[in-house]
Parts: sequence; C-alpha cells; structure tokens
Amino acid sequence: MDFEQIYNQYSPQIFRVCMGYINDPEQAKDLTQETFISVWRNLSTFRNQSKISTWIFRIATNNCLRAIEKNKRVTKVELPFQLPDIPEETQEDRLTFLYNCIAELEEIDRIIISLMLEDLPQAEIAGIVGLSHGNIRIKVHRIKEKLAIKFKEHGQFE
Repeated sequence: MDFEQIYNQYSPQIFRVCMGYINDPEQAKDLTQETFISVWRNLSTFRNQSKISTWIFRIATNNCLRAIEKNKRVTKVELPFQLPDIPEETQEDRLTFLYNCIAELEEIDRIIISLMLEDLPQAEIAGIVGLSHGNIRIKVHRIKEKLAIKFKEHGQFE
C-alpha cells in the first residue's frame, strides 16, 4: 500500500478521531496533517507487527495527547455551555452536541469512544491505548452510559 492510498483510506477517520479529542475543526485538521506527515516519514520503518491502521491511530492518539497537554498549559477562560432552544435539530447539531459531550469526558474515555465511533474493533482499541480487551469492554459500557445521561438531560432522546 502506498502513502496516497493510506492517506485516502484513513484521513477521514483520523480527522474524526482528532475531533473527538480536541473538538476544534481547525486544530483537528492540523493534527490530522501532523499524523500523516509522521506516517509518510516513517512508512519505510513500519514492520507489520500490527495492522497499519493500529499504527496510524496510535500516531494520531499520541499527537492528540501532546496537543491536549500543550493546551492545558495555556490559560483559558471557559464560557458556560448552553444549548440553544431550537425545536428542530439538524443532524449536524446533534453531531456537534455529541462532540461537546465527548470533549467533557476524561482523556482516556475520549480516546476510546473516538476510536469506537470509527468502528475499530475493541481488541484493536485495546492495542492502541494499552489496556486489556476486557477493560476496554467495561470502559465502553460506562462511556455509553455517561453519554446517554448527558443526552437525556438535554432532551436528546425524546
């Protein structure tokens, strides 16, 4: 598989994973670009000890974690999160709300749910984040419960 095929196949997923971490489209684009620069530079050293997708997602995860750590060092003023009272929500509004809810999760939970949203098998997610498959199953269940509560609190499951 050449770089162009890899990029075309995985870049949309990597962008969505970065959005799950960062919840900022511009920064997610930058992180996606950084991920594929690393892939391009290191593709010749990839040893096929894991799936190439696992390797790429791990690079993206590491880039996102570094960005989060860097962002923590910058003083920010948080604005109160308030949903607009719009009777009919578009699919895009619901997706934005989902990303906002994901952004409020703990770091490891954001990683796991972002990878789940990309339909990665739990065993592969376990390899990416360095946890056991059983632990991932439990975490996924708890994350889904947390997100369901947030959605119900804001009338998203009526």
